[in-house]
Amino acid sequence: MVEEGKHHETCNKELVEEDENGGPKRGAFVGFNIRAPVDWFSMLSRKTHWSFVGGVVVVYGINQGFGGALGRVGTEYYMKDVQKVQPSAAQAYQGITNIPWIIKPVWGLLTDVVPILGYRRRPYFVIAGIIGILSMFFLSFHEKLHIVLALLSLTAGSAGVAIADVAVDACVAQNSGIHPSLAPDMQSLCALSSSIGRLIGFALSGVFVHLIGPKGVFGLLSIPYALVLLIGLVLKEPHSPSFAYGQISEKFAAAATAMWTTLKSEDVWRPCLYMYLSFALSLNIYDGLFYWETDSKAGPSFSQETIGFVLSIGSVGSLLGAILYQYTLKTYPFRALLFWSQLFFGLSGMLDLVFVLRLNLKLGMPDYFFAVIDESVLQMVGRLKWMPLLVLSSQLCPPGIEGTFFALLMSIDNFGLMSSTWLGGLLLHVLRVTRTQFDNLWLAILIRNVLRIVPLCFLFLVPKGGSDSSGFSRLEVLQVVDDGESDIEVLSVSEDAEASKAEEVELTPLVSS
Repeated sequence: MVEEGKHHETCNKELVEEDENGGPKRGAFVGFNIRAPVDWFSMLSRKTHWSFVGGVVVVYGINQGFGGALGRVGTEYYMKDVQKVQPSAAQAYQGITNIPWIIKPVWGLLTDVVPILGYRRRPYFVIAGIIGILSMFFLSFHEKLHIVLALLSLTAGSAGVAIADVAVDACVAQNSGIHPSLAPDMQSLCALSSSIGRLIGFALSGVFVHLIGPKGVFGLLSIPYALVLLIGLVLKEPHSPSFAYGQISEKFAAAATAMWTTLKSEDVWRPCLYMYLSFALSLNIYDGLFYWETDSKAGPSFSQETIGFVLSIGSVGSLLGAILYQYTLKTYPFRALLFWSQLFFGLSGMLDLVFVLRLNLKLGMPDYFFAVIDESVLQMVGRLKWMPLLVLSSQLCPPGIEGTFFALLMSIDNFGLMSSTWLGGLLLHVLRVTRTQFDNLWLAILIRNVLRIVPLCFLFLVPKGGSDSSGFSRLEVLQVVDDGESDIEVLSVSEDAEASKAEEVELTPLVSS
């Protein structure tokens, strides 16, 4: 997504000059100007297009943020109270519903090489919205749904979110290629939208689950999908009516060749390996903790509203993490930032151990207050760990196949998350953590915390430079594709032509005609 690194001071200088000519002043953020957020949105909308900024807010903020938070709490209670499954089984089912995120390269290939009615992105927003609406309605209105059909519906809903995510990621990648100096701002827009959406979603999730039940929550989730469909109708995108659909197989082969050629580069596969290990070794045992917090007599016995409010207040940590990265850490070297974030990620897990052993009560800290601190720290550190990986991934995307290759990189991360979920479920099963038995939950937490530190041993796989480092740029990845003698046609937009042609840039053709 980022073609060339830009030194932070250079970017600030350019933006100050732009402000003197009447444009919005990003530097106002540093002084906490109350108009700064409005100016920032105005600048992004003017540099790109309002429909693009709106699409990011809808997909990341409303569909993934708000809808994801509401769906997470609703699904947890749906599995526990409606389907009545064990914690280890709930972990396994969660991995199944995440499969659409593992095959994101398929959605990326479709958005890159198979336009519909002359458009490459807009129809896929529409398809994602329709799939999500139908799956949520099916879950909401069907009585006594079998677990297999429930999983299929949840997986279909997950596919709707994944398709919309790939489409908007491709738009972000394309605009980051056109405006490389704004790439960190676009990632910050994604992160801030997601964090604010999650904050609101978690705040209301417990109340909605209590008032209308988990199935009613699924019906409510059709609204975010409807907004995704609306984005597909209004998004500004060049129209290319002429397309040789008979060459689709050749284009798929060319795109696969380009991805494989790029992925074989040492500068690409090494960071990918680290990203997978970083996620896979951070075992997910959340369902064990969730059952303990709500069902265990020895636990805090949180209500539905309490769970929602704890997660919502904890989401402030994610928002703070995004803000901290945007204004303080985005120019730091990748390796140093990932070292400290991964280290603190492992240490933050000790708060769960303190909670489960009830040491917080011995320290005089109420369960609700301690749970809020625990969740806030976890989400803030998790966001700080995730942001540099996103920027690093964006630097690896060759122009022309941004959606496909970024989806491939994200699928590697999601495969790591799925591995983490299944391994966490296996750990809960081996330690016999069930709906009513939590004696070994502390041991599962301790094992998870130790494994979270292990990725530090693989930091040598990550480049030393940061997002503004000229030593590790998208141009190097592009050279790999060129050396691979593939048929991919790529486009590099020069800075001189950027201002005059920003409105005329069309999506890069994938294959030379």
